[in-house]
Amino acid sequence: MTTGNPPVSPAGSEAAQPFFSARLTPYRSLGPSGFVALMAIVSALCFGSGVMFLVVGAWPVFWFMGLDVLIVYVAFRLSYDKAREFEEIHVSAEDVHIIRVSHRGEIREHHLNPFWVRLNVVRLEDEGVVQVSLVSHGKSQPVGAFLNPADRESFAQALGNALVTARRGGPALADGTI
Repeated sequence: MTTGNPPVSPAGSEAAQPFFSARLTPYRSLGPSGFVALMAIVSALCFGSGVMFLVVGAWPVFWFMGLDVLIVYVAFRLSYDKAREFEEIHVSAEDVHIIRVSHRGEIREHHLNPFWVRLNVVRLEDEGVVQVSLVSHGKSQPVGAFLNPADRESFAQALGNALVTARRGGPALADGTI
């Protein structure tokens, strides 16, 4: 999860400018060099085991060991492809804008009124925050489903604070300055 400065657009009023922006991305613990190392270890183990089976006469097992390497490779490639998805949430005094980009590049956008939206956080005693969603007019928009519980907790708190600020009219009015 990264939060930063909201995008600046020249058009629109000050109230329409987002004062909270977050880009949520899935976490992947294994980087490219770790993936190469893992594939080297898996390949060496499967090749070594396959050669042992080949020596004792169980030659079909050798090919299945190669299939194991291929399956591990494909599974990790699919995981890395899925990691390209992200969500952006922008909050202004007039709008809560949710942008979802799938790993295929498909874009879905939702606009919610900050005065009508309610933050719904589901917590389990043993797991922490398991779901964060924005509810408006009976429709629920889950956000950050791919985050781990600790990141969901901090994001929910930051988003909740942003929604309170939006209901007060934005950061300028919330501070008492105009």
